[in-house]
Amino acid sequence: MDTAHIADAIDPTLVLLTVEEAARRLQIGRTVCYRLIHSGELESITVGHLRRVPADAVPEFVTRRRKRQRPAPALTAVPAA
Repeated sequence: MDTAHIADAIDPTLVLLTVEEAARRLQIGRTVCYRLIHSGELESITVGHLRRVPADAVPEFVTRRRKRQRPAPALTAVPAA
């Protein structure tokens, strides 16, 4: 049983996530998560020599991605009067 996964699901009060925890929440690999961090798409901070992802950065990333991938609503032409 993966106790880290259970603890992650049970404790919504975490303010900072490890890169692995953020990757697990996004259901992506650790390497992809690091790429997103290095490209600036996913916010992260350093605490000492540790890399951490703010917990609220994960849903913000998803929201930005969803907005970017949705097609813009079609504009309807207004007939000239």
